[in-house]
Amino acid sequence: MLKADFHYYPLDFKRPSGTSRGVLTKKDSWFIRVWDDQKPSVKGIGECSIIQGLSSDDRPGYEDKIKEVCENIDDFWYYLENGLKNWPSIYFGLETAFLDLKSNGSKLLFPSEFTKGLAQISINGLVWMGDSVFMKEQIQQKLEDGFNCLKLKIGAINFDDEIKLLESIRKEFSVDQIELRVDANGAFLPQNSLDKLKQLAQYDLHSIEQPIKAGQWNEMAELCVKTPLPIALDEELIGIHEIETKRELLDTIKPQYIILKPSLLGGIRGSEEWITLANERNIPWWITSALESNIGLNAIAQWTYTLSNSMPQGLGTGQIYTNNIVSPLYMEKGLLAFNKTNKWELNF
Repeated sequence: MLKADFHYYPLDFKRPSGTSRGVLTKKDSWFIRVWDDQKPSVKGIGECSIIQGLSSDDRPGYEDKIKEVCENIDDFWYYLENGLKNWPSIYFGLETAFLDLKSNGSKLLFPSEFTKGLAQISINGLVWMGDSVFMKEQIQQKLEDGFNCLKLKIGAINFDDEIKLLESIRKEFSVDQIELRVDANGAFLPQNSLDKLKQLAQYDLHSIEQPIKAGQWNEMAELCVKTPLPIALDEELIGIHEIETKRELLDTIKPQYIILKPSLLGGIRGSEEWITLANERNIPWWITSALESNIGLNAIAQWTYTLSNSMPQGLGTGQIYTNNIVSPLYMEKGLLAFNKTNKWELNF
């Protein structure tokens, strides 16, 4: 007979982290644990994690839904088929908890050369929004850490200052030395977005994520046709769960890229559905974590490696938190790696 429980685990940022939607100081996370009462010492663990104002399931009743799932864990097939369609991050937590249980609680959800410590995943270095001094400090640190792909959050400070930052990077590093991505988080208005994209394109950027707010399909489609800079859809995919609507979105907007965050898109299963549709349309994609702890990041990273996508992925290393879970994951020279000799330390 299956049993389950959950544990609330708020993650604390080392310093406030800015986006165009506001400043983050704390991240709400819950861990679901699943086990067979005949083997209570072997537990599978998964993370349910939301970002306020972004996750489609960031709404009242969230913890009650986790409690419901745990109290009815013998009906897990119902929850994994239809019962959590509108609770994508809880789906991800339950899905990965069962994958971990299947691995006897080893947290080796997708054994590979990555989990053996023989291969790494190329990742981008994330530069948070802030004043120009703070952003320059972050850029310098990321370069010292060995990153050759940087992703800058833009849209919160003066646009001219952001342009100057990009200009200063390009004066020192060519496109062959540093790949630059920017993420506007929907900060631009449709009527001025093309002009801003033209200015940004001067600096040989790889792409821009979500230049205008999600839900404006026709405006985004027009932008994708006219843009001098490849556009990657991010928030645009959130809250869309029916496969016909996914097809319609991709066929209407025709983006240059899409970005997949399992916690926001219905777990690994929901993300793989997007991948299949994107591949059918020759739309490139990459995977991004959504500020999970190392529990969620571990599941996403292991799965990502199996996809054999050579682009730098958006997988943070959890260094932004003061109370992250100690794990075998570590960052080295712009790569996410796994040291199998390092042990997990769970304090609950």
